[in-house]
Amino acid sequence: MPDLASVFSELKALMSPYAARLDVKTDSDTELYLDTRHRQKNGRALFFGAVQVKKGFVSFHLMPVYVQPALLEGISPALKKRMQGKSCFNFATIDEVHLGELAALTRAGFASYEEQGFV
Repeated sequence: MPDLASVFSELKALMSPYAARLDVKTDSDTELYLDTRHRQKNGRALFFGAVQVKKGFVSFHLMPVYVQPALLEGISPALKKRMQGKSCFNFATIDEVHLGELAALTRAGFASYEEQGFV
């Protein structure tokens, strides 16, 4: 059985540095959920990202890659295989290569949101 708690901890550490400039909706032992303070046309906050423990894996959601798909150009085939949908990556285990790539992608995503005036 995978150690989802440690996978969650590692992924949460990638997302946590952005929490200070975002709106923290949930911060628990199984979920970190971050919205921007930017309001969309429908009045809802623009989602930034989340890390969530699911039944057999941990999901790393990063909405900037949905808003700006060009951010995904150049990601490794191994990380691409982890994608579920357009902005979610699922992990039962994680290695340093994936962590480094996700950290860079999250930094680029946050910078993209800043450039667009969402943060």
